[in-house]
Amino acid sequence: MTTITKIALGKNGPLVSKLGLGCMRMSSTWGGPITDENESIATIQMALDNGINFLNTGDFYGAGHNELLVGKAIKNRREDAFISVKFGAIFYNGQLIGLDLRPVAIKNFINYSLVRLGIDTIDLYQPCRLDNSVPVEDVIGTIADLIKEGKVRHLGVSEITAEQLRKAHSVHPVSALEIGYSLADRQIEKDLLPTAKELGIGVVAFANTAEGLLTGELKAPLQNNDYRNHFSRFQGENLIKNLEKVEVLKTMAKEKGYSPTQLAIAWVNAQGEHIMPLVSMSRRSRLPENLQAMDIALTDDEIHTLNSHFSVGAMLGSTYLQR
Repeated sequence: MTTITKIALGKNGPLVSKLGLGCMRMSSTWGGPITDENESIATIQMALDNGINFLNTGDFYGAGHNELLVGKAIKNRREDAFISVKFGAIFYNGQLIGLDLRPVAIKNFINYSLVRLGIDTIDLYQPCRLDNSVPVEDVIGTIADLIKEGKVRHLGVSEITAEQLRKAHSVHPVSALEIGYSLADRQIEKDLLPTAKELGIGVVAFANTAEGLLTGELKAPLQNNDYRNHFSRFQGENLIKNLEKVEVLKTMAKEKGYSPTQLAIAWVNAQGEHIMPLVSMSRRSRLPENLQAMDIALTDDEIHTLNSHFSVGAMLGSTYLQR
């Protein structure tokens, strides 16, 4: 099995794996079932064994369940893991009902996170997004204070604008930007990605398959209880037309001897040394194929074909990644 390489997370930042493990799906965040906890823990430990040290969680994933699970997985292996934690989202009965980014709330959130994770310091701490309810200076300034106190090592931000990124970086150096990025979601290429690169900020790219759209396994229509039905991209004729676009990816993947999912991850990986694909897994069986995706070499012609076919706006409808 491939052992993953390391990259610097941002300018002069910490060394982390070029592939990150997203842990959200190991917990019931949006009201879905909790996965097999023992299998999830084994998946995290197998990832660590293969050099994936970047573990991404959030204090609101499963109302703290995810942090507790990660804490169990890294017990006695703290030095093997780089822990990234998001905060700020308020969930109730599986529904996002708001954000709380007040400094007093942040100081409360982190104490609970440290206890659940069973660690003294969080490696990367970041607001899940910024909504202007609290000045950026206050949110980032609070995390800067936590860094001075030794409770946090590095500052991250998630799902923000280029303007907000510049403002945050002016308050305290930002190490990483976490953002949705895939062949089907390329709107950040105009302003946000160039800004991150200019400022020397690493990019942690999640949703590489655009919520399953690029896996080649999705069929129309979706089941009635599928959460993606809320997004116009996955509704009616939009989904049918979007799945037709995915046929090009499926054909190329078949010709190269890989799955569409692997090619989707490989494309994100090829966008730059400062960009890390963040892939959600909850089963060990998924790990080998995702590791293999990091070894896939795309030719200039193949990248041109994919870029042309999946240009900005090529996919019909929107998702929560397109605000």
